[in-house]
Amino acid sequence: MAQRAVWLIRHEPGTPLCGTVRFSRRYPTVENRAKVFNGASYVPIPEDGPFLKALLFELRLLDDDKDFMECRDSCTHINKTSIYGLSIGNEELWPVVAFLKNGMVYASVPLVEQTLSPRPSLISISGISQGLELLFGIQDFLYSSQKNDTELNTKLSQLPNLLLQACPFGTLLDTNLQNSVDNNNFASVSQPQKQPAWKAGTYKGKPQVSISITEKVKSMQYDKQDIADTWQVVGAVTCKCDLEGIMPNVTISLSLPTNGSPLQDILVHPCVTSLDSAILTSSSIDGVDDSAFSGPYKFPFSPPLESFSLCYYTSQVPVPPILGFYQMKEEEVQLKIKVNLKLHESVKNNFEFCEAHIPFYNRGPITQLEYKVSFGQLEVFREKSLLIWIIGQKFPKSMEISLSGTVTFGAKSHDKQPFDQICIGDTAYVKLHFSILDYTLTGCYADQHSVQVFASGKPKISARKLYRFKQT
Repeated sequence: MAQRAVWLIRHEPGTPLCGTVRFSRRYPTVENRAKVFNGASYVPIPEDGPFLKALLFELRLLDDDKDFMECRDSCTHINKTSIYGLSIGNEELWPVVAFLKNGMVYASVPLVEQTLSPRPSLISISGISQGLELLFGIQDFLYSSQKNDTELNTKLSQLPNLLLQACPFGTLLDTNLQNSVDNNNFASVSQPQKQPAWKAGTYKGKPQVSISITEKVKSMQYDKQDIADTWQVVGAVTCKCDLEGIMPNVTISLSLPTNGSPLQDILVHPCVTSLDSAILTSSSIDGVDDSAFSGPYKFPFSPPLESFSLCYYTSQVPVPPILGFYQMKEEEVQLKIKVNLKLHESVKNNFEFCEAHIPFYNRGPITQLEYKVSFGQLEVFREKSLLIWIIGQKFPKSMEISLSGTVTFGAKSHDKQPFDQICIGDTAYVKLHFSILDYTLTGCYADQHSVQVFASGKPKISARKLYRFKQT
């Protein structure tokens, strides 16, 4: 249900062409769909000149169209539907929705989502009714309270912006174009503002800017002198900017505390207009030194309408947030396990959730479990051979917790139990998952007072931080 193209043609008898195209809009994305749906029967949209001549001929609006024409005026071509087929070269463009009102010809070509040979019934083409609705809406907008050609020209100049909202990418959303006028402060004809092709409309309402920083930490701890532990922070800054105007400008600054770890490997959204070279050259491949750029990191941009990721980054923090120790000893069908966890003192001890998953690969279901935990509670998923240690929302004051126990397994009987070709015998791991609201491990934050917005109205600015952790 979309339109391939729309035209407004001023009928001007006595002129060489008997008319002038006052407005036209083509939708290339819909045209590509027409090629796919119509297949061999596809006929491309012509240029304005050939379309103008073919349409006026079909509507008998040319000055030399007084004589009888078999291809147009025979009884087999009686038209009562305002749906026409136009001869363009050796091909026929069909269906074309068109009608004449107040000296203006309104026309559109709806998308037909099937082959055109044999010609489908009109009632099966939903784009025809939408095309008529769109053209009637344009007609009502042009001639409601319109008194002279100056006002008509003013309204015609507003059509490109109006259709971006009423019919974005050829899909009709609103037939009342006056609503869009009332909801938008259009520039005058003498001061046009170009709408970017990637922005289908504009926002009207209470201005606000929302910023969210989410960090995830991936850590591998081996508790072996010959294998080094690894950890790295991966961050993302997500924005939603509800701002009036076609191209509002926003600058967001990310800052770090005095001893914060520099941001590296920064990737930005295409809407970012400029960037300090020091931001782009900081790489995690190079060794971190005291001279590394530590901010503030400024990102000027013109935001899209939807929520988007302003940038991604990595950072090498000094220590992992939780230090872990895992010991497993096998005795026939039993396993003796011991897990110690210690929260680093620099990490905020206030979790949205915190839990440790202890899977047992390549074994049967858990038949018996004897355990002791110093903190939290343990859940047993017997068939999946999995223990989940629910730590909760806080570590105790000592910042250290422990789990010990003996696990007995039955015979392996089905494929739903966990299997891994690497975790054979004593090779296993504990995986930690937790989330902390309003906190980042790097200390990275967006200062609400440093956000600069160049748009109409004073926006409400909100910023939040979220820290997620995955450690093995």
